[in-house]
Amino acid sequence: MINFKLVYKVIGSLLFIEAIMMFSCLLVSVYYREDDIPAFLVAIAVTVLAAIGMKYKGYKAENLMGRREAYLLVTLTWVIFSALGALPLVISGYIPSFTDAFFETMSGFTTTGATIIDDVEALPHGLLFWRSLTHWIGGLGIMFFTIAILPSLVGGSVKVFSAEATGPIKSKMHPRLSTTAKWIWAIYLILTAACAGLFCVFGMGFFDSVNYSMSITATGGFSTRNASIAYFDSVAIDYTAAVFMILSGINFSLLYLLMFKGKLKAFFKDTELRFYLAVISISTLFITYFLTTRSGIAVADSFRYALFQVSSFISTTGLFNTDAGLWPHITWVVLTVCMVFGSCAGSTSGGIKCIRGAMLLRIIRNEFKHILHPRAVIPVKLNGTNIPSSAQATLLVFLSLYGISCLAAFFCFQMMGIESTNAITIAISSASNVGPALGGAIGPTMSWSSLPDAAKWICSGLMLMGRLEFLSVFVLFTRAFWKEN
Repeated sequence: MINFKLVYKVIGSLLFIEAIMMFSCLLVSVYYREDDIPAFLVAIAVTVLAAIGMKYKGYKAENLMGRREAYLLVTLTWVIFSALGALPLVISGYIPSFTDAFFETMSGFTTTGATIIDDVEALPHGLLFWRSLTHWIGGLGIMFFTIAILPSLVGGSVKVFSAEATGPIKSKMHPRLSTTAKWIWAIYLILTAACAGLFCVFGMGFFDSVNYSMSITATGGFSTRNASIAYFDSVAIDYTAAVFMILSGINFSLLYLLMFKGKLKAFFKDTELRFYLAVISISTLFITYFLTTRSGIAVADSFRYALFQVSSFISTTGLFNTDAGLWPHITWVVLTVCMVFGSCAGSTSGGIKCIRGAMLLRIIRNEFKHILHPRAVIPVKLNGTNIPSSAQATLLVFLSLYGISCLAAFFCFQMMGIESTNAITIAISSASNVGPALGGAIGPTMSWSSLPDAAKWICSGLMLMGRLEFLSVFVLFTRAFWKEN
């Protein structure tokens, strides 16, 4: 029997944290004296009341969490956070449609970065900061944030971590998960502060620097400017953003080894990291060549644009410093491959993760060997460690669910009259938590406001499934999940 009381109790406690997040945005609104102050006051009040109601329903709950409670808790938390997070946008009147506001906050918390706002510069500072804050908290995970600051709040935190963490192999840097969470959040804070500091040095304003650094380290993509990073027209800012997007796409356990342990050799020996850097290098050089030869752009600018966009797509950040929709169509294929793969497991990025790509290549290679040597036992190894057959089976299930979900969404979008290139890239972008689409109607620099409401709800579902890596959500729709035994 699922312990619903415990689920209510934990969600109630988590909603107090969301109310605190909104309060920080309220302070920004008060500082700038803008018209979104009443919206945040009402949203905070509603969130606190919802938290009290949940806590009441979970009163005297047994603090014993199993796997089913963990999966249900994680999925419900992300949905409820997004629903309540939409309130400031709706109440303020800047996004009057709840469908649009829910899409925006789900895109924020899942770090997808797709937006339905055509003119973000019209938003007050408090709402802009709220969008960036949803990215920053969602980057490492709502539950993971809670484990770091209040480990006793989440009973069975290891199960919750497994339900929310990304990648087929969950790595820990310390025997205690709460200590691991603290180290990872320390790295996250260092990256955010360093990125913001460099942006300030290179001429970006303080408010923009903070927002863009939160968006980049969370690999989210929400911007405070309609033209995104291109607004600043700065080579230094472009390269800084690209470097931090690449760093944020690296497994935080590896960054821990590099930053706090000084293990440079172990850092670069990692199979997934080498795969990740190889995809970035090959894609950047390929696109640079085509921009130089076919679009007539200077080599230096071609390289800068290519590196930035490849970093943006593979890290699933979604920022832009030029309109990739105007590039030769062959480059779209490369960028689509980048958005499918994503970065490393254990990072803030989306996509299927490079470790799964490396595993899949090894499985294919082993299968060819099996054809020649049918009786041979050939293990799949990554970083010198055998990958168990159960993890290989899970990989195939994950890829199947990813592909089926994208194809089903593509079919639905086609039925709604959405152009085919847009339809498939919107589906992949949502499922991979990337943000930009490629096509004529909705390009990489455009908002998704023209999509029908039904399409926005489908995209919101894909964003959630992509962020929780499909299995954590799909398991809720199986009969076995709801059986007592």
